[in-house]
Formats: sequence, C-alpha cells, structure tokens
Amino acid sequence: MHEALLGIEHPGAYAAATAGTDTTVELWCNDHCDLLHVGGSGAEEVLTHVEEAVGVRERIAEGDEQLLITDECLKARDEDPIEATLAAHDCLLVPPLRYAEGRKWCRVLALDSANLTAFYRDVAADFSVVVESKREVASVRADRPLLTFDSALPDLSPRQRDALATAVEMGYYRIPRDVTTAEVADQLGVERRTLEEHLRRAENKLLRSFADAM
Repeated sequence: MHEALLGIEHPGAYAAATAGTDTTVELWCNDHCDLLHVGGSGAEEVLTHVEEAVGVRERIAEGDEQLLITDECLKARDEDPIEATLAAHDCLLVPPLRYAEGRKWCRVLALDSANLTAFYRDVAADFSVVVESKREVASVRADRPLLTFDSALPDLSPRQRDALATAVEMGYYRIPRDVTTAEVADQLGVERRTLEEHLRRAENKLLRSFADAM
C-alpha cells in the first residue's frame, strides 16, 4: 500500500476560513452528520458558516477550540469532485479531512503507487496541490495500522509549528537556554508576546496529546 498527504487548494468555505490565519478544521463525515474540531482565531467564522449551511446540533467550546456535531452532512449539500477522482483511481481517503492554510489536506491511500500518481495528476490538472509526504505502508500495528509520527501529533497551526520549530532550532529548549523568547520573536518578525502565545498553545497541545496516550 502507498500513502500520500496532499494539500489541495480546493474552493470551499472551510478552506477559505483558514487562509492567512492559524485556524484549522478537522472533519469526520458520518453521512447523516459531521463531527468537526475547529481551532484557532477564526473558529467563530467557521461556526457561523456551519450553522448557516447545515446547522449545529451540539457544541463544546474551550478557549479558541470547538467541537461541533452538525445537524446534516455537509457532503450532501456541497459537491466535492475530489471524492469522484478518488473512486476513479481506486484510492481511499483516510479520515479526518483537515483544512489549514487555505487548503484541504487529504491522506490518500492506494494499493498501487500508479493509482496514487494518477490521482495526483488528475487533481493537479484542476487545482494547486502540495505534496507534504509520501510513503509506502510496509508494516502494520493491530491497533493503529496507518498511524505515523506526524499523524499522531496534535493539530498545530502553521504559526505554532513555525514558532516551535524555530525555538528548538535556536536552542530555546536547551538547558541552559541559548536564546530568549525576544530573540526567537525577532527571528520570526513577530512581537515577543505573540511568539510566547504561539509557544504556549503549541506546548499545551503537545503535552495534552502525549498525556492522553500515556
């Protein structure tokens, strides 16, 4: 089996809501309704769209993160050509769908690498596509057969990832520290308080994710 993570610049309200922001949306489709996890500064805009499009049956909010259960499935109202292309090339979509940076991020699985290549070719003919990763699935674990280290990580926003990666690279997490948050902020061209907020949120998500797995 072969797997690829593709970022597709596909028109849609969820993708549009994440463009130029730290907002992320994860979607699990259940035919009769959807489960959404929304995080980031644009969460309220996404909520407004969902309420207008399919309705919200249940909502749990904590800070800038929200968990939503919709009244109806968005797929029934919003035709998606990506799914037809998946079926045409005998490929599978591994849930959840993820929207970030103005793109729809899909984990696509195919039995034959040629099918995956053909799927990419057809989608790229109509939309801008970024290939984040590609790998051969050569072994399985009974509990999580398609889990990779990347997919096990929490859903960090692009800004949180940049802040964390830069802080690590510059030695902020070494003992003793090589740099201050002010120096990391200067490197990224943001205010110190903004950087510290990105780091705090990223650290919180990482710790909660690993604590849940312990």
